[in-house]
Amino acid sequence: MIEISKRLQTIGDMVKKGSIVADIGSDHAYLPTYLVQKRIALRCIAGEVNYGPWQAAVRQVQAAGLTDKIDVRLGDGLAVVALGEVDTICIAGMGGSLIASILEAGAEKLSGVSQLLLQPNVAAPIVRRWLLEHGFQLSREKILEEDGIIYEILEAVPGDPILPYRNRDKKLEDLLEIGPYLWEEKSPVLRKKLVQEQEKLKAVQHQLQYAKSPEAEHKKREVQKKLAWMEEMIACMQMDRE
Repeated sequence: MIEISKRLQTIGDMVKKGSIVADIGSDHAYLPTYLVQKRIALRCIAGEVNYGPWQAAVRQVQAAGLTDKIDVRLGDGLAVVALGEVDTICIAGMGGSLIASILEAGAEKLSGVSQLLLQPNVAAPIVRRWLLEHGFQLSREKILEEDGIIYEILEAVPGDPILPYRNRDKKLEDLLEIGPYLWEEKSPVLRKKLVQEQEKLKAVQHQLQYAKSPEAEHKKREVQKKLAWMEEMIACMQMDRE
C-alpha cells in the first residue's frame, strides 16, 4: 500500500467512493495509486503536461501493478479527459490562477462532473470566485498544515453557487477571501495562516515606506487596507474563542 503525504491523503479521502477520477497535474500518480489501492476510485486518469513527470507517473503505476486501473496521459489540463468520462476531477499543488485557467480552458469537459477537489498552493480566493461565477457550489473546505506549509482544499459540486455565502456574518468579498466554511470553523490553522500573511504584508509595508512614486503610493494604500482587514479577521477569531 502506497504511503502518501497528509495533504494528498486528505484530498483522496474526500473523493466520493466508487468514482472515476481524473487527477490533473498528477506528477508521480501518487494520488491515483492511493485511490485505487484504497478502493475509493474504480478507475483513474493521471494527467501530466510535462514529459518527465508523465514518465515518473507511468513508472509508478507500472510498479504498483495498476496499469489496468490507472491510465497515465500526456496533455495539457483537461485536454486529457473526454466529455463524460469522469465523475471527479482533482487539481492540486499549483497556484489558484493556474487552477482557474485550467477549469476555464476545459469548461466544456465539466458537464457531468459531480465533484471538483481543488488544492491551490496560493490564491485560493481566485478559485472560489471562479466556482461562484461558473455554476459550482462550494460544498466543503479543509485547511491543514504539513511540514510547516498550510494548505487549503476546496470541494465543489454542481448546485447553487451563492448558497455557501448566504446568511453569514461576513460580506461576500470577505468570505471569498477567507473561505465560508473555514471562517465558520475558525481553526487555529486558519488563524496561523492569517498571522503569517499579516507578517508578510508588514514586511512589504516596511519596504515601501520610503518609496514616493505614484505606483508605490497606490501599493501602500492597498497594503494598509489589506492589513486592516486582516487585523479585523484575526480579532474576530480571537473574540469567538473567548
